Amino acid sequence: MNLLFQSTRRRLALWYTAVTAVLLLLFAVGVYFYVRTTLVDRIDDTLKHVVEVVDRSLVIQPLAETKGRYGVNIDASFNQNVDNLEDDHIDLEWFNPQQELLWSTFAQPIDYPLHPNRTGETVYLTGDRILRQIVQKVELEHRVLGYLRVSHPWFEVTKPINQLTRDLIIGISLMILSVGGIGWLLSGIAIEPIQVSYSSLKQFTADASHELRNPIATIQTNVQMALAYPEAEPQLQQRQLQIIERLTQKLGRLVNDLLFLARVDSGIAQLDWQAVPLDALLIDVIEEQRIAATQKGLFLSLRIVEPEITTENLNEEDIFTVQGDWDYLSRLFTNLIANAIEHTERQEATEASIEVELALIKPTSKSIRVREDSQHKLEVKVKDNGKGIPEDALPHIFDRFYRADPARSPQRQIDTPTGAGLGLAIAKAIVENHQGNITVESVLEQGTTFTITLPQSLK
Repeated sequence: MNLLFQSTRRRLALWYTAVTAVLLLLFAVGVYFYVRTTLVDRIDDTLKHVVEVVDRSLVIQPLAETKGRYGVNIDASFNQNVDNLEDDHIDLEWFNPQQELLWSTFAQPIDYPLHPNRTGETVYLTGDRILRQIVQKVELEHRVLGYLRVSHPWFEVTKPINQLTRDLIIGISLMILSVGGIGWLLSGIAIEPIQVSYSSLKQFTADASHELRNPIATIQTNVQMALAYPEAEPQLQQRQLQIIERLTQKLGRLVNDLLFLARVDSGIAQLDWQAVPLDALLIDVIEEQRIAATQKGLFLSLRIVEPEITTENLNEEDIFTVQGDWDYLSRLFTNLIANAIEHTERQEATEASIEVELALIKPTSKSIRVREDSQHKLEVKVKDNGKGIPEDALPHIFDRFYRADPARSPQRQIDTPTGAGLGLAIAKAIVENHQGNITVESVLEQGTTFTITLPQSLK
């Protein structure tokens, strides 16, 4: 199964890396085209500016041979602009109305037809030479005087674009490698709770199967014996039926406990919320458990610590009132008291006893400032002076199918010899569903104390 989780972890890491790589690629493509478009627009703006400057500086004069016709004085119009354009790598060309080249700043004139435009054109020449050009038609009184072509070398775009492309490739590659490593780490963190849950579920299934297997096997054995010997004595048949009845009751309790925990885990447990007087509930539970305690020679008592009422929000009727489900809370304290009775034995030297203590816990001034709606809590302690719980077992005492019983595996044990090891797990689930807290303290051969804290309900 470890191979399965490793395979899942690899797939998660690959998915993280692949998704991030796609996003980074889209980002890089967007940056590339944005920068490229910006550079091209900047060159076009420069070319347009040059066209406007040259157009304003053209020297137009009448033609001597033709009356009423005008022409451009090339020497006077362009020579003054040549020095200013060399630093910007811009070249000018002047064509007559018949599109014949008359003047050019190129060392060798380029062989490319005129395409009059004002938006800019990328021209691909021989020898991998690329130019960006704008062609302006010059007119006067609706007559074409000539054509002005302004060119700019394309390396002003390719050089920064190539550098940007290299930087993006290196940066994205490093980021993808980093994301791959981080994805592997994060997938391990993400899958760890799943591994823990799977291990817990696997162990829970094995323990539940073990608890179900033995009673079912015993029932099957007694039924087979009854069928094999139909003429057996009535006393023997009755004893077999009693065993079957006892085991079916145990199975029923186990199934009910498992269903309860399943409902709690899935969040579908329906609680009948109401104001529950905790002192009255504890009196009822103790009366129910007193017979079992008396049969073992244990002294079971309830101690209610009466607080001083110093707050207007409190009165004698709702001092020990909590908001919760009566049946669930009754089951909580029944499990704890029954567990204490089970693990407490009568001793000759000292009197074996179980004490249930109910008290109101007032908040500190700091907690009052933090949260006004939960200033008071109710604390219930279930104390016994029994054999106690080993220190190494305390962290697992609320685990399902766990008990400190040397007769079973030290890794997975249950809380009572006669139960299915779900009593304390159910108790913890009930407390958590009532927004409370449960803790345990124990010393070997001195006793155990379970402390339950529940928020008080004010009317």
